[in-house]
Formats: sequence, C-alpha cells, structure tokens
Amino acid sequence: MGKITVETCGIEGLKVIVPKVFGDERGYFMETYHYEDYKAAGIDQVFVQDNQSSSRKGVLRGLHFQKEFPQDKLVRVLSGEVFDVAVDLREGSATFGKWFGVVLSAENKKQFFIPKNFAHGFLVLSDYAEFAYKCTDFYHPNDEGGILYNDPEIGVEWPVPEGMELIMSEKDQKWGGIREYMADK
Repeated sequence: MGKITVETCGIEGLKVIVPKVFGDERGYFMETYHYEDYKAAGIDQVFVQDNQSSSRKGVLRGLHFQKEFPQDKLVRVLSGEVFDVAVDLREGSATFGKWFGVVLSAENKKQFFIPKNFAHGFLVLSDYAEFAYKCTDFYHPNDEGGILYNDPEIGVEWPVPEGMELIMSEKDQKWGGIREYMADK
C-alpha cells in the first residue's frame, strides 16, 4: 500500500495517479497497477482489456467514447509525451461539458483515470509516443462516438506549438460538437 498518490482534477471522478518510483544507478522499478492500492484510492474497477498505440508528433486522437458500452480507462505514456484530455459527458453532472487536461510522459510516469461517460483524446507533443491504457469494457467498433476536438462550446486548450501541423483521422475531423451529441441523446 502507499505506492501511489492521487491528485484530484476539479471534475469529480477524474484522477491523476503518480506512482512511487524506486530508482538507482541501474534504472527504476514501479508498479503500474496494483488493485488494492487503486481500490484504496477509490478506483475499484475490473479492467478487461489493455490497449497500446504509437503515434508521431502532431497526432491528435479523439475525442472518443463508447455510447452503449462505456469504459472506465486508466491511461499512461510508455515513451514520449502527450497532452491527455477528458470531457465530462455525464448527464446531470455539475461539470457536464467541462474538460480537464494533463501532460503524461515517460518521464513523469503519471497515469490518468477517466471514468465512464467521458470523451477522451490526446495530442502527441514529442517526436514519437507510445500510449497504453486499461479498459473496463471491451471495444465495440459499432458503438464508437466522438466529439470534435476543437468544439468552441467545450473550449479545450490544446497546447499546439507554433508550426505544428495536426494529424487526425478522417472521422476525428468530422465529429459534431457537444450540441450535436446532446441532440442525438
């Protein structure tokens, strides 16, 4: 116990996890997940699927969610650096439509817990990044939804450096905003 510290994010349910890292001249060791530690921190989920992706600088993935089979996610960066974002889509939430972002990197080793019914996305800030995440439900390709990354009603402040060209999938460029999301409910 006590191998992690948890930072709250101003939006109920979102948590930034900082693991305890044991390092010496050989390198380092850390537990990336320990059920009892996470349960004590209020993250009592059963994860059923692990995913990993790699992306190059300027890739923006998101903002994604699953409609009928929502997932809790525990995300982290294995190499490189990303700006990770979650948007509250919980009906009746006092923070509905609000966003929170955090820099996750191989260097800071932070993790980000994103509960069900949040849209999620990230922007790669380093030349290359490997991203890993645990999910509490399986991916259902026909259940995917999304919100446009730059919806002005949400107002995510993506840290896009001058001269960076964003690289996105075609579908991520075509999602509607939060108003369209609400109209579909």
